[in-house]
Amino acid sequence: MPDRLRLVIAEDSYLVREGTRRLLEDSGEVEVVAAVGSAGELLDAVDRLRPQAVMTDIRMPPGHDMEGIEAAHRIRAKHPEVGVVVLSQHSDEAYAFELLKDGTAGLAYLLKERVGDLDELLRSLRETIAGRSVIDPAVVESLLARRGRLARSPLAKLTARETDVLREMAQGKTNAAIAASLSVSESAVEKYANAIFSKLELSEARLVHRRVAAVLAFLRESS
Repeated sequence: MPDRLRLVIAEDSYLVREGTRRLLEDSGEVEVVAAVGSAGELLDAVDRLRPQAVMTDIRMPPGHDMEGIEAAHRIRAKHPEVGVVVLSQHSDEAYAFELLKDGTAGLAYLLKERVGDLDELLRSLRETIAGRSVIDPAVVESLLARRGRLARSPLAKLTARETDVLREMAQGKTNAAIAASLSVSESAVEKYANAIFSKLELSEARLVHRRVAAVLAFLRESS
C-alpha cells in the first residue's frame, strides 16, 4: 500500500474539523497529522510536522476575516513543497483574487459544500502537492461574471494613469496631494480629472458633485 498523504486540517468548527478528518482518514489515503482551530496553530503545525498538504478554512480566529488566506501565503512562501487547499463558505471572487494574486501554483480554492465529495477533495490535494491549482467551478463562474461587468463598465475606458488618479481621489486626496503622490503637476491632475469626468459622462449640469460621483463609480466596481 502506498504511503498515505500527510495532511494538516485547520477549521475553527469542531464538528466540521472532526467530520472532515474522519472522512479523509476513512479513505485510507490520508493521514491527518494535526487538526487545529486557528491560523496560529496551523502555522505551528506545518513548521513542526512538515505535512505534504494543508486544508484550511478562510475565516478563523482571532479575527474571522482572511486568516486562512494569509496563512496559505505564508506556508507557500516558507514551505513551497506543501500544497494548500482553501475552503470557503461562499463563491466570493474577492477571496479568490486575494488567494491567487501572487500565483496559483500549489493552491486550491473550493467551496465548503465540496467537503462531502471525497473524490474531489483527494483530487484537489494531489493537484496542489504536484504544484498545480484547482478552482471551484462556482468560483470560476463568479470570476468570469466579474470580468464581464468590468468590461462593460465605463471605468474600462480609463487609461492606466486616469485610473491611478481616480484611485487617489477615492482616498479623499486633493489635486495637490494627488500631484505629489503621482509625481505630476496639479494642472496634469486637473486634465486627468476632466478626462475621467468626460469618460464617465459626468457633465457640469449634473446636480451631484462630479468628483463624488466618479469616486462612487470606482468604489462600486472595485468592491
